[in-house]
Amino acid sequence: MLHEIAPHQYHLEYSTRQPGKGDILLICRKGTVLCRAGQEEIEYPTADQIKVTGGQYLFSIDDQAFFLPRGLEEPIPEGWKLRSIQTFRTANPKHLAYAGWLGSRLAQFYAEHRYCGRCGAAAVPSTTERAVVCPSCKAVYYPQISPSVIVALVDGDRILLTKYQASHSTYRNYALIAGYNETGETLEETVRREVAEEVGLQVEKITYYKSQPWPLSGALLAGFFCRLKGSDSITLETQELSEARWVSREELEPRPDSPSLTGEMIEQFRLGLDPLSQS
Repeated sequence: MLHEIAPHQYHLEYSTRQPGKGDILLICRKGTVLCRAGQEEIEYPTADQIKVTGGQYLFSIDDQAFFLPRGLEEPIPEGWKLRSIQTFRTANPKHLAYAGWLGSRLAQFYAEHRYCGRCGAAAVPSTTERAVVCPSCKAVYYPQISPSVIVALVDGDRILLTKYQASHSTYRNYALIAGYNETGETLEETVRREVAEEVGLQVEKITYYKSQPWPLSGALLAGFFCRLKGSDSITLETQELSEARWVSREELEPRPDSPSLTGEMIEQFRLGLDPLSQS
């Protein structure tokens, strides 16, 4: 999956250090990140290649530090281009693709919290943690993490696959039922509610699989397998979904090395390696 970058190691300990020679600058613009033009593999500019007056430390991968630049020299020098983070799903090297996703999400957080939502005063980055603080009313804002579920609903050797409405998502391939956790719910209750709302079915034997951070939306995905309980007749919720259908193992196409939790769960079912098959 996208976040699995071993043998590289992601370090998120906070620091107030400023960018120096060799440190990477993640220059983010509305879902894009500046990369070297004309190269298949990702390469980001460093602080000695593009002039800046400072920066906001984000994280490190191994010993390589990443920053959001401050006081960026304009125009951007030739030889660089803005690349959509959507293309980072399958880009290489994988650890730099993941860095671009994370940087874009954190850039959005800092951009959206320039002012305090409580009193309207100008806010500033914290000097002790990854947060934004208001010097006036002392409010503290942290990057939002939204828990959500990915649900593989299984009936024997069949799995339920769905497609989104074009108005709801740009993703066009088959996926699994998914949805955000609501206030006051357990994740298992979210599984039951989302399945009932989206396809009108009931579930049992809800079994946790694994989780995945998804920087594109700020979600923390929790994957669950569960078995159908009762009727298999689908009642489609058409505001979000355009299609839902039962698919047998034999019909599924291989999804090796999928960047997403959804793809990995479908592949685990296809191979008969999911937790329900093992129980």
